[in-house]
Amino acid sequence: MTSITERGNPAFPWHNESDNPCTSCGACCAHFRVSFYGAECDDSPWGTVPVELTESLTHSRQVMKGSNQKKPRCIALEGEIGKCVSCAIHPLRASVCREFPPSWENGIHNPDCDRARAAHGLPPLENPDIVPLIPDDTPTTPRNPKRAA
Repeated sequence: MTSITERGNPAFPWHNESDNPCTSCGACCAHFRVSFYGAECDDSPWGTVPVELTESLTHSRQVMKGSNQKKPRCIALEGEIGKCVSCAIHPLRASVCREFPPSWENGIHNPDCDRARAAHGLPPLENPDIVPLIPDDTPTTPRNPKRAA
């Protein structure tokens, strides 16, 4: 098994890169309840999430403190949403956090990402595969085909 600091989902390799849109957002951490199986807590043999930052949700599920409120905000979220944020336990975070992709990662739209961003007044992430219209571009005028006589 790899060390805790090497853990992460290889399907999302850019989660630690400087162009990560999540480091200037944080909306999902302050919009959704962060719940996961209790065995992910560090009081279990293979768990990593610090148990002192969680509370019981059911007999087998834990929730990050602060995220099970009417206005949720995960206790591990640091910084200002939409400006500069980070996760205080990033290498130890729960699977639900590791597996939540921002919109358009690997070309896949995530409407939950858009919904969380909208709840905090942030625009949806743009699809990088869509080429924007350059203001100097002149639209072409469609021509109707000539009718045969």
